[in-house]
Amino acid sequence: MVKYYCCAGLLKSTWDQVCVAFWQRYPNPYSNHVLTEDIIFREVTPTNCLISRRLLTKTSRAPRWMERYLPKHMASSAYIIEDSIVDPKRRTMTTLTWNISHARLMSVEERCEYGINPDNGSWTEIKREAWISSNVYGLTRAIQEFGLARFKTSVTKTMKGFEYVLAKMQGETPSRTLAETATERARETAMAAKEKAKDLASHAQKKQYV
Repeated sequence: MVKYYCCAGLLKSTWDQVCVAFWQRYPNPYSNHVLTEDIIFREVTPTNCLISRRLLTKTSRAPRWMERYLPKHMASSAYIIEDSIVDPKRRTMTTLTWNISHARLMSVEERCEYGINPDNGSWTEIKREAWISSNVYGLTRAIQEFGLARFKTSVTKTMKGFEYVLAKMQGETPSRTLAETATERARETAMAAKEKAKDLASHAQKKQYV
């Protein structure tokens, strides 16, 4: 049984800019899980389409209940194959990715198509599809749900990473990362708590002298 998921995204940049950013998106603050990227194959077809295959190495921490099914040296990393076709005539870029690590435990295939947004020619729309499957008896549903949840989180990070890289390419100041925002909020909360503690201490001392 295969679990299917689809969604759409929008990048407020031209198709050309998105295509350039696609090859420059690593590293970015949202892709710390991507360790390496290597081009295995690349060619230009007679119709001027660019065909590429890349091998990506990513951290892939499995939940504790799943680690028992994985060799220790495989429990924290995964290898991903990414095929892509850039068609400058049709103004489309299509990518297909799938994992070659842990495939017997869980297989995730993703297909994305980047095209010009029909409502705004200066924007790029992304149509994303995913197929998640597992053949582990008794755990198929749990593994698929885990895979889907992780995939959705990955999509959010991917879009944030794209926006970050595009902003840098266009000379804009990228929006703060989630970590930076969280750190600032934690600092503000700590300072507010410290000030409140001072006020309480001061109030308590005044009561002692009354």
